[in-house]
Amino acid sequence: MFHGEEFWLVRLLFQRGLALLYLLAFLVAAFQFRPLAGEDGLLPIEWYAEGASFRERPSLFYFVPTDRAIGFAAWSGVGLAALALLAVPYWVPDSYATPASMALWTAMWLLYLSFVNAGQTFYGYGWESMLLETGFLAIFLGAGSVAPPFLIILLLQWVLFRNMFGAGLIKLRGDDCWRDLSCMDSHYETQPIPNPVSWFAHHLSKRVHRVETFGNHVVELAVPFLYFAPQPASALAGLATIGFQGWLMATGNFAWLNAITIVLAIPTFSDGVLAAVLPLSAPAAAATPLYLQALAVVVALVVVAMSIRPVENMLSESQTMNTAFDPLHLVNTYGAFGSITQTRYEIVIEGTTDEEITDDTVWREYRFKGKPTDPERRPPQIAPYHLRLDWQLWFAAMAPTPRRHPWFLRFLGKLLEGDAETLSLLAEDPFAGSERPAHVRAVRYRYRYTTPEERAETGRWWHRERVSSYVHPVSLTDVRRRAPGWSAD
Repeated sequence: MFHGEEFWLVRLLFQRGLALLYLLAFLVAAFQFRPLAGEDGLLPIEWYAEGASFRERPSLFYFVPTDRAIGFAAWSGVGLAALALLAVPYWVPDSYATPASMALWTAMWLLYLSFVNAGQTFYGYGWESMLLETGFLAIFLGAGSVAPPFLIILLLQWVLFRNMFGAGLIKLRGDDCWRDLSCMDSHYETQPIPNPVSWFAHHLSKRVHRVETFGNHVVELAVPFLYFAPQPASALAGLATIGFQGWLMATGNFAWLNAITIVLAIPTFSDGVLAAVLPLSAPAAAATPLYLQALAVVVALVVVAMSIRPVENMLSESQTMNTAFDPLHLVNTYGAFGSITQTRYEIVIEGTTDEEITDDTVWREYRFKGKPTDPERRPPQIAPYHLRLDWQLWFAAMAPTPRRHPWFLRFLGKLLEGDAETLSLLAEDPFAGSERPAHVRAVRYRYRYTTPEERAETGRWWHRERVSSYVHPVSLTDVRRRAPGWSAD
């Protein structure tokens, strides 16, 4: 059995990796939370405060549901994450290092919990719960010269196991293409936000796609059991996981899902393994303080008790993905891409200054930061940054109407108003510097990658064809009448 002394360097690398992800997450909140879920957001924060009790979804914004509080919390989180990234708790005397570290990580966890629980649909992703669960365990790792509690290292491996194994199980249960090894034939084309490499990956041979899919099953269903094995097997399993996640990062934009999985793989190594392959060395660590060992035991008992429902879900034939079973997101169930969409649909939003709509009306397209609206635009690299509006538009495009997405009409209303915060979420406003649009509409298109021959001839990355109207032309008056909770001021 390993001792905590073998994980001092592992802890330092893990904490810095996690701090970087916290920093990114708080920056996303600082720039996107208010237009999405603030006082006058697409899903106003009062909807959260009125729709759930504090006990059900605890958040600081339950008591102070204001944009000022949101901004203060987001930028405070950025500052705290920067301190953690710089390993500031290691700068103080040893007797204060662990308490300072615990206070720092607790503050970040509480702040981010507030965003996740109040963010409604725009914060309903599995990597939010994963960041919170991982961030909670990081509170008890300690700092300074003392060794981390081995139980916490083990619990981090348990998070990684549920993440990977849960994803593997739901694929086998969720879609025939995972069983016949054909999922990768369409995945790169239909994933939420393709990146510059996705087009090339899509055009790999079918034989390569079969090997990819089989390899996915091996890494997600077999390798995770080695996380708990002695070295070097544990490190080799972690290395396989990192390589797998690196390929996913290279071929798609999945926010920080892949990045946090890589960070979670760090505890599968030991200081000896890291020192053997990296130009790093660990000092002789002092024994883990008794109070930190006691806290680790308590946390472990809580996690074991709270793991029952996630494990039952993971092993169930009716397994669900990315579910939090408690309001603090302490122990969750994970999984990704249980099914693969075979056809890519996109919602293209257009506006016009014409007061009356005729056959001669000229429509101008809004461009988004991640969505492939313009067929000639190369897919961008966004991850590990998270474009929350673009992701939700991908989900919205799966249905022929926005009936299940109450934020969508409000979004069109914001475009009609020329709302600056909402427009900041876009790559380009076609009416910038001119009058506001009098009408906007949403059109549903079917997109597919161009073939190599088509791209050589046209320079386009995408081919698209119109499918239907998603929302017929609407004016601001129309939106005020139809959108839920819209103010007529």
